[in-house]
Amino acid sequence: MVDTLGLLMVVAVTAGHVDDAAAAPTVLEGLDRDAYPRLKVVWADGKYHNHALNGWKDGHPELGWELVIVRRPDGVKGFTLLPKRWVVERTFGWLGRARRLSRNYERLNSSSESMIRVRSIQLILNRMDPQERYPPFKYRVASK
Repeated sequence: MVDTLGLLMVVAVTAGHVDDAAAAPTVLEGLDRDAYPRLKVVWADGKYHNHALNGWKDGHPELGWELVIVRRPDGVKGFTLLPKRWVVERTFGWLGRARRLSRNYERLNSSSESMIRVRSIQLILNRMDPQERYPPFKYRVASK
C-alpha cells in the first residue's frame, strides 16, 4: 500500500496462489491509524471489489476511511488510464529497479517484505539528497 506520492505505507507479501482481494484485510489491518490520522480514502483496483472485503470493512467502522474501487469504464477495450492506479504502478517500477527485487530470491515472505522496506528507505533518502549518478557526458577531443 502506498500514499499519493508513491511512498510505502504497508507491505504484505503473500504466496502467488493467494488472491489479492483475499489478502487485502491483512494489508489494511497493518495500516496504523495513529501513523496516518489524515487518511480518509483508500483507492483500490477493480479486483478488490468483492463481498468478503466489503464485509470485513463494514465490520471495522473504527477505521474511519472509505474504500473506493476504481473500475474500468464499461465497454472500453485496450489500455485505459485509471485515476490513482498509475501511482501504484510507478512505485512497482521504482521497487523493481533494485536487483534484489527484480526476482524473488528470498525463501521467506518476511525477508521479501524487509527487502521492499530497505528499497523504500533508499528511495526516500535519494529524494532527500539526490546524488548525481553519472558524470556529465563530454565528447573526447579528436587527436590531430
